[in-house]
Amino acid sequence: MTPVSRRLRPLIIAEAANPTLTSAALVGWSCAKAISAQTDAHIVTEWRNRSDFLQAGMVEGVHFTAINNRRLQHLSWSLATKFSRKGSFSWSLYAVLSNLVYPFFERKLWQTFGPRLSAGEFDLVHRLLPLSPTTPSWIAPRLKQIGVPFVLGPLNGGVPWPQGFEDLRQQERDGAGRLRSFYRFSPGLKQTRECAHAILTASRTTLHEMPAHLRSRCIFMPENAVDLEKFPPSPKATASTGANAPLRISFVGRLVALKGVDMLISAAAPLVRSGALHLDIIGDGPERERLQSMVQAENISSGVSMDGWIPHAQLGARLRESDLFVFPSIREFGGGVVLEAMALGIPAVVLDHGGPPELVPPGTGFVLPMTTRDDIVARMRQLLTELHGDPTQLQLAGELAQAHVRKYFSWEAKAAQIHEVYRWVLGHRAAKPDWGTPMGFAPPEADAETPVKSVLHPALVPGHGI
Repeated sequence: MTPVSRRLRPLIIAEAANPTLTSAALVGWSCAKAISAQTDAHIVTEWRNRSDFLQAGMVEGVHFTAINNRRLQHLSWSLATKFSRKGSFSWSLYAVLSNLVYPFFERKLWQTFGPRLSAGEFDLVHRLLPLSPTTPSWIAPRLKQIGVPFVLGPLNGGVPWPQGFEDLRQQERDGAGRLRSFYRFSPGLKQTRECAHAILTASRTTLHEMPAHLRSRCIFMPENAVDLEKFPPSPKATASTGANAPLRISFVGRLVALKGVDMLISAAAPLVRSGALHLDIIGDGPERERLQSMVQAENISSGVSMDGWIPHAQLGARLRESDLFVFPSIREFGGGVVLEAMALGIPAVVLDHGGPPELVPPGTGFVLPMTTRDDIVARMRQLLTELHGDPTQLQLAGELAQAHVRKYFSWEAKAAQIHEVYRWVLGHRAAKPDWGTPMGFAPPEADAETPVKSVLHPALVPGHGI
């Protein structure tokens, strides 16, 4: 296929994108901004994000348009807050309510951009947000009618609760999540997928939920990436050794039960007491008081730091003090903080469930089997003990982790990948882009122009795979 000489003109839907927030809002902003650097994109977002877009240097009407759907958005947030457990916001409930509100946003979007799309002002439409695979798109069939290609995703969600952790599900009050199996009956969802020219699936869970006849349109692409200015992949010093230089490990995230920080504390406690290890817990949340009580009960307060949240701009410098990043979340959709640690040359330890293991190829870190609580603690303790005895292996793992992030998971790399997807749906390249499933787990000689055989990630036993 012959590529066009001009820059592509995508209309990007990112209703929640915001440069000052975290999670999906920051992912949407970072991705949309990176795509805009490589194309003549125009971003459509919610009115509540308008001032932050302007503050970030975006020109209204040129770079973005803000759609006013504030009243309904505020209603969905207020209802989710009201019916959530105190100190633990129900994201599952908010997702359900947001799905009810989102069509009104797209209706207003169509009123503004429908005529411009029909006139050929944009090459395609890319719905970047919402990330939820259960959210229908009201404009998808209308785009099909006027012949404008539609790209959907990355989509992520629906990671099941692992067996043996029902108590945490009850603690999280994930009642709304039990209704998720009915999402396939959502009006317009089947039509949305049928009308999409490309569906970016951010996890194997989401990919496997797609109907078999749509798999040929699916491209595996996790939604997270790393800002290499905040987390520069410069060489990291070899892990320290010696009795007076403990192995330093860290955790970053919300302090809620499903993050598994209590398992980390239990696993690390004997090594912290002996002076072999220092644990840095960065974050805050409803579990903080209980976790601090655990630290005191284990008599390891002098070897554990729990200073709460720190500004994201300072996180890179703080993480660089660590030799190992441990993220034992039992139910995680993405795990962007894992990539941030890897970018700094810090190998990660994750559990083999959900999104994080899809970010850690063999050789770049450790993936522990998702088993029982007691077994996870035992395996994690064994791994930490082995790494304290031989910390030099962390340097090679860190170098491989940095190379993996630099090649596949910078925002610039993400935008380039999405650009290839655009070229494919527009007919400017013949082969569907394929970077492996999981992404980057394929042989290093493969490239984006040559589809590669998918490689599944084995669950690594502690101390192996590096």
